[in-house]
Amino acid sequence: MGIKDDAVEVRAQGWRTLAALHGLIEAELEHALHAAAQLSVVEHTVLDALSRQDGWHMRMQQLARATALSASATTRLVNRLEDRGLLIRILCADDRRGIYTELTADGVKLLEQARPAYDAALERALTQAQGIPELAPLVNALPSLNAA
Repeated sequence: MGIKDDAVEVRAQGWRTLAALHGLIEAELEHALHAAAQLSVVEHTVLDALSRQDGWHMRMQQLARATALSASATTRLVNRLEDRGLLIRILCADDRRGIYTELTADGVKLLEQARPAYDAALERALTQAQGIPELAPLVNALPSLNAA
C-alpha cells in the first residue's frame, strides 16, 4: 500500500468513525424525541432550523440543505408538518415562485416541549460515545468546532 493509498484509508476510517458517532447520536435522539413529542429527528431539525431564523421562515431550498434531504423529500416532510399544524407555507411577495416555510405557535410549543428530551438524549449519547475509544477523540473535538 502506497502513501496515497494510506491517505485514502485514513480518510475512510475517519468517515466510518464519524458515521458511527452520528448513528449512535441519531438513534438516541430518535427514541427520545418520539417518546417526548412524537417527532422524528429530521422533523425536529426542521422545527429547530426554522426557530433559529430571523422572522422564523426559510425557503424550501434552505430547509432541504438544513435537513440534508432532496427537494422532493423536503416537500413531503413539510407537507406532514403542515398537516400537523406545526408550520405553514407562505408565498414570497418578491418572487411568486418562492415559498417560505414558517413555524406556527403550535410548532414553537412542540419544539419547546421536545427541547429538554433532545438535550438530555444528546448528552447521554455523547457520554456513551466518550466511553468508546474509537469515538472519544471525535467527541473531544466537538467543543472546538464552535470556536471556528
